[in-house]
Amino acid sequence: MSVVVVATILPRPEYRAEVIDALRQVIGQVQDEDGCELYALHEAPDRLILIEKWASHEALTAHSAGPALAELGQALAGQVAAAPDLLVLEPVPAGDPAKGLL
Repeated sequence: MSVVVVATILPRPEYRAEVIDALRQVIGQVQDEDGCELYALHEAPDRLILIEKWASHEALTAHSAGPALAELGQALAGQVAAAPDLLVLEPVPAGDPAKGLL
């Protein structure tokens, strides 16, 4: 069963544009990784949110150790207020499967 991750990134206000650019640089690489079903960037006034969906825990583990995240970590050094907050979620099917699952 798929695994959903919600990653919250808090850019320092003066580096917001640079953080978004760094994320844009790696998103295509991540979307091409085996097992990536969704990797979508969203924004709120004070934070950036990545909604991720992986085919399995193994795919997520491989992504976590992959070159795209290593590159992103280097690019974001000093530009974010803290390490990303990660929520790894298991789906709870309910209602219409087309509307109740990511």
